[in-house]
Amino acid sequence: MTNEIKPKKKLIINAFDMGCIGLQNPGLWTHPDDTKASGYKSIEYWTNLAKLLEKGKFNALFLADVLGGYDVYNGPRNIAPAARAAAQWPVNEPSAVVPAMAAVTKNLCFGITFSTISEAPYHLTRRLATLDHLTKGRVGWNVVSSYLDSAARNLLNGEPLPEHDERYVRAAEYIQVVYELFLSSWRDDAVINDRKKRIYTDPERVREINFEGNYFKVPGPNITEPTPQRLPVILQAGTSSAGKDFAAKNAESVFVTGFSPESLKTQIDAIKSIAKNKYNREEGTIKFVQLVTVIIGQTFEEAEKKYEEYRSHGDIQGAQALFSGWTGIDIGQFDEKEELRDVGSNAVRGFVDNWTKSAPGDPPNLKKTREYVAKQITVGGLGPVFHGTATQVADEIEKWVNISGIDGFNFTYAVSPGSFEDIVEYLIPELQKRELVWDDYPESKVGDEPSLSFRESLFGTDREDPKFLLPSHPAGKLRWTPEFSKEEFEKYITELKENS
Repeated sequence: MTNEIKPKKKLIINAFDMGCIGLQNPGLWTHPDDTKASGYKSIEYWTNLAKLLEKGKFNALFLADVLGGYDVYNGPRNIAPAARAAAQWPVNEPSAVVPAMAAVTKNLCFGITFSTISEAPYHLTRRLATLDHLTKGRVGWNVVSSYLDSAARNLLNGEPLPEHDERYVRAAEYIQVVYELFLSSWRDDAVINDRKKRIYTDPERVREINFEGNYFKVPGPNITEPTPQRLPVILQAGTSSAGKDFAAKNAESVFVTGFSPESLKTQIDAIKSIAKNKYNREEGTIKFVQLVTVIIGQTFEEAEKKYEEYRSHGDIQGAQALFSGWTGIDIGQFDEKEELRDVGSNAVRGFVDNWTKSAPGDPPNLKKTREYVAKQITVGGLGPVFHGTATQVADEIEKWVNISGIDGFNFTYAVSPGSFEDIVEYLIPELQKRELVWDDYPESKVGDEPSLSFRESLFGTDREDPKFLLPSHPAGKLRWTPEFSKEEFEKYITELKENS
């Protein structure tokens, strides 16, 4: 009897970018190899990036977004450090370039960040549905509740940002509206498209959702017809207690960040436990991806030199502006050598913990001082930096996977497009050699055109309904399928809500 060798799981490989000059690398736009400052406003930058990522067999391009400036550092309302450093400022709307990128690719997917304070859920549903149609099902929604007061002031009629946990309560209601508009307003087969009978949509297969909550009242019906995935993939990045609960219930993929694989494992295990014990979601129905920056050289010494050169272009003031915005804590109140501490925050609580508390796997006697944090952020931002040869970086990736159980990585850039080019040319082939990533995209087995949907990219193509939610996702019960007449579905959905 021989021991069966299990195949290695294929990692999710995403690129992480944003409609701005500097995402996780304040100041590096000044490096001669970086073209982001001149390129981010052009269609060509994005279409060239999309073609590069598809060449490298990336699963998706994950597009971050914010709706205000980082004005906490040496504030209040001091945008100057971020503006000088081009630290996530200025910022373009993330979804506008997606159709152009979809037009030059076949399988690359797109995770797009939209906030639950940015617009009415009815309007966002139409935007997401349009994108899902135009990309043939390659879209996911990164659900965020926002963390910048600068955004709230402009979006909420000058009102301050609601308290952290209240934002998640509101977001829970918001996403429920979106679920019902996508899944419960149109029956799967509502579109008849019968030219002879001159009927495009059967009105008996469309219904109002008549949603009434504490924050939203949305009668419907949805204005867009059923999309290729029926519901775009749900992505999420919260790691506070409220964020973990939201992710455990709703997310299909969670964006996590830690500076050691041990601390990462703690985060992942916590969300998995809530998902299983509170929401009855099966193991493997949530994929976890970690932020990382990689710097690759032909030798370790070359990569080290590259890393130090990048850091010499980093903007310390811009880094502190980012930190203060992410955490809601003005880092300017601390001395350079003083260890940071949590002084109360209404921003991203998971980020506060990363920078103010010891975590499993931290080096002994590590002091997270203002100086240390600012230098760390200049290259890599919120995540770690792996530098070395492609072999050494792949070793580190395997180590993180084995210890933490992470399902994949969001690779961001030090310089663009050079960082992504190095990943495609050197790192991906090394990971393919180790059977850690796929050699090519699998073909979808459903639909007229065999392009891969986002959900198939995450969970495979072998399910009966591979473009739709996995069975244990709570929103799956809301889908209006052909087995129900309108009257029957009205009764079903009423009983479902009464029993939930």
